[in-house]
Amino acid sequence: MARLLPLPGPGGIPLPDPGRIPLSLYIHWPWCVRKCPYCDFNSRACGGSPPTDSYVDCLLSDLRAQAAYVPADRTLQTIYIGGGTPSLMRGGEVARLLAGVARVFPLAPGCEVSMEANPGTVEKDSLGSYREAGVNRLSLGIQSFCGEELRKLGRIHGEEEARAAAAQAAEAFDNFNLDIMFGLPGETMETLSRDIRSAIGCGSTHLSFYQLTIEEGTAFAKRVPDGIPDPDRLAEMGDLVTGSLARAGFRRYEVSGYAREGFRCRHNLNYWQYGDYLAVGAGAHGKISTPRGVFRYAQEPSPDRYMARCRKGGLPFGSWRWVGREELPFEFMLDALRLPDGVPQSLFEERTGLPVSSVARQAEEGESLGLFSRSGGLFRATARGMDFLSDLQELFL
Repeated sequence: MARLLPLPGPGGIPLPDPGRIPLSLYIHWPWCVRKCPYCDFNSRACGGSPPTDSYVDCLLSDLRAQAAYVPADRTLQTIYIGGGTPSLMRGGEVARLLAGVARVFPLAPGCEVSMEANPGTVEKDSLGSYREAGVNRLSLGIQSFCGEELRKLGRIHGEEEARAAAAQAAEAFDNFNLDIMFGLPGETMETLSRDIRSAIGCGSTHLSFYQLTIEEGTAFAKRVPDGIPDPDRLAEMGDLVTGSLARAGFRRYEVSGYAREGFRCRHNLNYWQYGDYLAVGAGAHGKISTPRGVFRYAQEPSPDRYMARCRKGGLPFGSWRWVGREELPFEFMLDALRLPDGVPQSLFEERTGLPVSSVARQAEEGESLGLFSRSGGLFRATARGMDFLSDLQELFL
């Protein structure tokens, strides 16, 4: 058995049994056909054919290098291929990637393997090839079924392509998600209602409804579009989404996540429950729990520099840090409070190494404000806390 290499640095707060914490893998694909004006992800227009074969080689080389720092008995529970637009890859390239991953880490029985795809880059045959490659959950970036709103968002697809892609996803996958945005420039309650009905009618098992936010460094931040709904209307829109989806059998289990029974995204749940995740690809971020504490790292965001670093070898982390005692409560609550059902208090101790008493003061303040609950052995945001989530999370800073 190969010797486990020590992670760099002095360590953080010791964890009693990090091997119990679920482990996932995030794979980042950094290229798109065109950069959307609202997007702040690490993505860029490819301007032609991206170097897929070389990039897949580097992803697998990166993962093999990281494996030297992770106990060999840890099993991948979920895999997520995100971007960017991963559906610029062909099915054979995805198959080679996933087969390579399975040679490095054992996959749990029923391992959830998600992949993002965009309308305009997929068709029925390509979706079928992804399924054959080992992808068992698709996440389709629809954003809207309204042609005018798609145009304002700078999407490369129109209404017809959105509907066709959703229909093709339903044919190819038993489990698929649609990403939809609301609070769009010029959007009304009527147009949002049509989007909701369209999303429900596609046969998807999961819906992610995100409110448009203007992120620093995006084209929308440089020139904010006209017609974005005001805060009161945005609140009404959020209530419309939640209520409509609940009546249609989609239960809200995360701030923006709604799922039919048995189809919650296990990969995202692992994030929100402060689980572990390895990360490969340009700009990918990872988290590893060890007996010496919680270790975070990020990869080089430039695809060219990322690939050069992978070929060079050496330490497989672009930048890294151990999470300090003062950061752990906020990190945990930042994720866990996104879940309306809450998380067991015991999970806080298991995954931070800190006693529950270390957040007693913040918990009491949250309870006094009607934002936080500790009933039933859970840490949970109240209904009011979900409405003022940022204020609640900040109590734990």
